[in-house]
Amino acid sequence: MRTKEDYFEDLARLRPNVYIGGEVVGRDDPRLAAGKNIVGITFDAQEDPALADVIFAESHLTKNKINRFTHVHQTSDDLLKKQKMTRLLCQRCGGCIQRCMGIDAVNALSVITYACDQENKTDYNGRFIEFLKTFQEKNMVGCCAQSDAKGDRTKRPHEQTDPDLYLRIVERRKDGIVVRGAKAHNTMAPYAEEIIAIPTRFLTASESDWAVAFAVPADTPGIRLVTRATQVRPRRPELDAPMARFGAADSLTIFDDVFIPNERVFLAGETAYGGQLALLFALYHRHSYTGCKPAVTDLMMGAAALVAEYNGIGKSTHVRDKLADLVSVAELTYGAGIAAATESQAHPSGTRIPNVVYCNVGRRHAGLHIYREYEILCDLAGGLLATLPYDEEYLSPEVGVFVQKYIKRVDDISAENQYRCFRLISDISVSAVGGVLQYAGVHGGGSPVMEAIAIMGTYNVEEKKGIVKRLAGIKD
Repeated sequence: MRTKEDYFEDLARLRPNVYIGGEVVGRDDPRLAAGKNIVGITFDAQEDPALADVIFAESHLTKNKINRFTHVHQTSDDLLKKQKMTRLLCQRCGGCIQRCMGIDAVNALSVITYACDQENKTDYNGRFIEFLKTFQEKNMVGCCAQSDAKGDRTKRPHEQTDPDLYLRIVERRKDGIVVRGAKAHNTMAPYAEEIIAIPTRFLTASESDWAVAFAVPADTPGIRLVTRATQVRPRRPELDAPMARFGAADSLTIFDDVFIPNERVFLAGETAYGGQLALLFALYHRHSYTGCKPAVTDLMMGAAALVAEYNGIGKSTHVRDKLADLVSVAELTYGAGIAAATESQAHPSGTRIPNVVYCNVGRRHAGLHIYREYEILCDLAGGLLATLPYDEEYLSPEVGVFVQKYIKRVDDISAENQYRCFRLISDISVSAVGGVLQYAGVHGGGSPVMEAIAIMGTYNVEEKKGIVKRLAGIKD
């Protein structure tokens, strides 16, 4: 099975098409290292016997042992293990493990290509299965490109002044299609090997050019990855810490008349399935979020408890109550994911689909509380997080002794441990990474309004009204 070192070497061979800081760079650019290190965790986990049950799966196609990040879920247990794996690996990097994007897209495509073929006599599922075999065999890293630029939000794709504001087919050939447009907010695209593009919304019958889904190598001619990389401030070796090695990179992925061969095209005009694919990817991604977000709350909870202890207030009643709030966010979100897996349904394609309501309720619960989590951390840590001296001053021969003297709180906690704790909290709350984490906590996996739409589009409110009518003696 391919290793982290293999992944890094294969990335370095891709054509430079990453635009960052005014340069066009390859995947070996140091600004991408922090994000690559996070994906590397998903490969390193293959060597950890304690994770074997969750990191490996059996391919339903070949029966070979594969990395679960390339697996199409066949059972409720598959969904549960994916959720557990996501939480455990996110704990190791202190944030999003990122690789879930690719597998969530693959699972959605496994369902939609099959369904489309049954109705329209297309051959998308056969193409997809051949792609999936390679994806699994090579243990590949995929990125889902879903969100379009969208332009004027009051207009549909075909109503835009510039039709490229939603990714579309501009030419149909015997051997494939040519696409033009852009996908936004693509986390990890600069260090993914495959870009998996899918629609972002429901489409009308007149919008067939925008009903397109495909997979394409990330360095294909015509693709440009306009990138923002985020990581914490580099650390002095004497004060290095695992958290300082992790970060992310997000791209505006531009498709400038990119040719996609037929064998990589999974939807090309079937508008009825464009919206279904958009919703189904979001569903799988929100289920992944019920593993990811509890891990982030685990980090926030641990930081809150530790800084309270270091500030000498660890046993205070208000600290206990605030920690209970954090426990409630983490475990209710995780519990919703368990329910979504347990109440999942088998699709005729063989793929397991998680419960819509439980997935969206879990994701919504987490998003509604993200700023409350930061409020708790801010309250318990104090203002030092925003004004913490740099490593260089902490270690300075001239002023370091004063920094270490005045940063002390509790007598039996060393100045260095105090500093390391405050620095980590500063990294996750008042740095560029902290800002990204806060916005991702709200919008990751889809905006809150879409979660509300998904919940209310599925939930049986009429049944609840019927309960009240019966108890009140109301007869229609």
